Amino acid sequence: MRRVNGARSGTTRKHAARVAGIAAVAALAVTLSGCAGGGGDQAASGPKDAGDIVVGFAQVGAESGWRTANTKDIQRAFKDAGIELKFSDAQQKQENQIKAIRSYITQQVDVIAFSPVVETGWDAVLKEAKDAGIPVVLTDRAVDSEDETLYESFLGSDFIEEGKKAGQWVVEEYADQTEPVEIIQLEGTTGAAPAIDRAEGFAEVIGADEKFQVVASQTGDFTRAGGKQVAEALLKSNPGVDLIYAHNDDMGLGAIEAIEAAGMVPGQDIKIVTVDAVKDGMTALAEGKINFIVECSPLLGDQLVDIVKKVVAGEDVEKRIITEETTFTQEQAVEALPERQY
Repeated sequence: MRRVNGARSGTTRKHAARVAGIAAVAALAVTLSGCAGGGGDQAASGPKDAGDIVVGFAQVGAESGWRTANTKDIQRAFKDAGIELKFSDAQQKQENQIKAIRSYITQQVDVIAFSPVVETGWDAVLKEAKDAGIPVVLTDRAVDSEDETLYESFLGSDFIEEGKKAGQWVVEEYADQTEPVEIIQLEGTTGAAPAIDRAEGFAEVIGADEKFQVVASQTGDFTRAGGKQVAEALLKSNPGVDLIYAHNDDMGLGAIEAIEAAGMVPGQDIKIVTVDAVKDGMTALAEGKINFIVECSPLLGDQLVDIVKKVVAGEDVEKRIITEETTFTQEQAVEALPERQY
């Protein structure tokens, strides 16, 4: 809107009155436009109470024990905070998440949060959210976009670092071996950030020694059934494999079934390294069927609630918030299991 200045000294009374009238109309228009939008409402009445905040959350699915724990913790955290949470399950399909996000835009929620199924293909719908004045928070998985203004913050793990931790254990475990070490990699969902980054971090570390050879790498889609099916096929075509690196516990648990079905002992005949540290994975580690686990905590609920409150209040939040995580050996798993929350 064009700014209207006050009357100059040579202006007639009639012209001054006209200017004053235009200014009054302009002020009324600003007031009305402020009442129509969420931002204007908040500016006029102050920060929203938790009970007045509505958040739309679009989850990837329920493909693993990790994801189930993540969903339960987020739902629990928002319930404890008294914040309304609209929840949708995308069943691992990007089109379902995009549909859910557009639904949240139509419903004019205060914040949209989601864990992207894959990294790419989000710019259009995130632009729609931005144009609608609805901030977006990414959880667990990031997006590949050159426009970082499309989201407020990313909350989750450093997946590349997780891959590096897994690779470092492998390097140390086989430090004295001079013969080639054959590795099968069970990848996560194709195009998903954790699958891409965990593979990259792992390759970076083991790539320094040519004795480490990834003889096969295929997606098990982060599921136990997928891990078992892929491991069965790859073990048949690679009978001399020494180690399986799985991008999550569930695929590693599926690999255990495949190894046992082949008449071998998991953790001994073929060693297994996984990422997540959910209860089933930790139990297998404690039993010696898995040899090493890199933690990726699903308990993001309380941190997400905190980010949402700050965003709604107009406060600055960090663009990337990394969760603190550790690693587990067999002995550490035995000690940690009794107090494990997920």
